[in-house]
Amino acid sequence: MTGIDQGDVVLFTDFEDGGEMWTGAGNRERRQKVTFSEPFKSAPAVTCSVSLWDVDYSTNIRSDVYAQEITEKDFDIVFNTWDNTRIARIRVSWMAIGELRDDDEWDIP
Repeated sequence: MTGIDQGDVVLFTDFEDGGEMWTGAGNRERRQKVTFSEPFKSAPAVTCSVSLWDVDYSTNIRSDVYAQEITEKDFDIVFNTWDNTRIARIRVSWMAIGELRDDDEWDIP
């Protein structure tokens, strides 16, 4: 049986407190752990996409967003930017598709 889980995560709002994504320069990264609503049978396929951008218009927008450390229970959303890009806030949508355990399956040690 195949299952789908999905959600939206606000990764940061750095303009509110002068955080490094808004005030910094060079390579910067943010990670956030996401736990699935129920475990998959094995690590699912996970996609991530930016669902809200709030950026400074006077610099180039540079970013990379992806899923990493994917297990049957959770994964990390990873967001990177670099150079002089200024990002006030980001929201990321994600979707996981994978095999679910059947109610008739038993784990016997």
